[in-house]
Amino acid sequence: MDYIRDYTMYAAVFGMFSFSWFGWAQERPRAGWRKYLGIASGLALLVCLVGVYLSINNWSKPSALNDNASFTTYLVTFYTEFIVAGVGAFLFLRRNKKEYVAPWIALVVGVHFSGLVSVFDDPGLYVLAALLVAVAAVAILIAPRLNVATSAITGIGAGTVLLIYAIIGLVRYLAWYYVLDI
Repeated sequence: MDYIRDYTMYAAVFGMFSFSWFGWAQERPRAGWRKYLGIASGLALLVCLVGVYLSINNWSKPSALNDNASFTTYLVTFYTEFIVAGVGAFLFLRRNKKEYVAPWIALVVGVHFSGLVSVFDDPGLYVLAALLVAVAAVAILIAPRLNVATSAITGIGAGTVLLIYAIIGLVRYLAWYYVLDI
C-alpha cells in the first residue's frame, strides 16, 4: 500500500529536523562552513514547507498511522526515544561531557527509526537508522581531529541524511502523483 500522506510528512518532518540539525551544526564549525550550513538550512526549511503544504492538501490520503496499532507503536517508540535521549543528554551535561550530547541524540534518533520500519512498512528506515548511528560514531572520531565541535559534525551529517530522506519523501509523493495521474 502507498501511504501517500506519509510521503508528504517525511518531507515535512525530516525537512524540519534537517533544518534543526544544520542549526545545531553552527555551534563551532570551521568558519568557511557557515555559509554552506546556511544554504543547507534554507533548503531544508524549503523542503519542510513544501512537505507541510502537501501534507495539508493530502490529509485524507492513506497513512500508516490511520491504523490504531501502528499509531500506538509510533507513540510508544517516539516517547521512548524522547525520554532516553533526554536522560542521556542530562547525564552527559551533568558530567561535563557536552561534546557527547549531539552524537547521543543522533544515535538514539537513529535507533528509533528501526522501531518505525514496521509502523510505516518502509525498510528504507533501516538505512536511515544505520546512517544516523554512523554519523554519531564518526562525529566523535573526527571532530577532535578537525578541531570543531562534535555537534558541528553531527549536525552536518544528521542534517544531510535527513534532508536526503525528506527529498526522497517528495520524490515518492511526486512519483505516486504523476504515475497515477491524480
